[in-house]
Amino acid sequence: MSLVDATRSVINSRRLPPLLVFGLLGGILLVYFALPFVVFLGRTGSVPVVETLLETSSTTAVRNSLLTAPAATAVATAFGVPLAYVLARKTFPGKRLIEALVVLPLVVPPVVGGAMLLSVVGRFTPIGAAAARAGVPLTGSLLGVVLAQMFVAAPFVVITARAGFGAVDERLEQASRSLGYGPIATFRHVSLPLASRAIVAGIVLTFARAMGEFGATMMVAYNPRTMPTRIWVDFISGGIDAIVPLALALLAVTLVVVVTVQQFAGVPTVVER
Repeated sequence: MSLVDATRSVINSRRLPPLLVFGLLGGILLVYFALPFVVFLGRTGSVPVVETLLETSSTTAVRNSLLTAPAATAVATAFGVPLAYVLARKTFPGKRLIEALVVLPLVVPPVVGGAMLLSVVGRFTPIGAAAARAGVPLTGSLLGVVLAQMFVAAPFVVITARAGFGAVDERLEQASRSLGYGPIATFRHVSLPLASRAIVAGIVLTFARAMGEFGATMMVAYNPRTMPTRIWVDFISGGIDAIVPLALALLAVTLVVVVTVQQFAGVPTVVER
């Protein structure tokens, strides 16, 4: 064996396995994710969590979030799932533009999204003024909160549902049609059940995003306050310790929803082999 070969053999023997390197790099990211949770949760011992949550301002914020987030999720699902099916199954002029439009609310800063919503439904716009005259204000109301939450959260259900429909074998739908079932019946009994796991995952993501929405809500409906806007007000007046109770409640609600759906609806946490 030459000197060059011997040297190369020694160098190779000292190299770390690639998976170990990847694991170390991923571990750094996991620590970065976990450390803020650990440190933040460590502050709970010095804060009267229960007493703060029982205050009127806190209970109102929790109630508003639990009213508006499910409403935004339901409306987003009712309109988003059919759109996802069309995008997954049809090819037509302008499809790329529609796909870009669906993704756009995810990349636009929420505050900018809220400003754009105000340009459409604000009090001095034709739509906003007409709604206000009818006694249904679209800003500064729970309906305004729902509109803001839908704008930023609805893309999640569309994107994930489209992926679910795209994974359904079209031959199964064709077989259903050949047996005499119409398009709607085929959608209900074949496409929808087979894509249900992806749809449920999208619904969960939409709900979690709606619960935590802040920027667009601040622009469209600063009042009535939801949990995120209440957290901001408390932070301005009292610092980090003042927001611990509501932040814990917001985190708990989101975690309960995710864990429940994973247990009973079978939403995968990893890609299955």
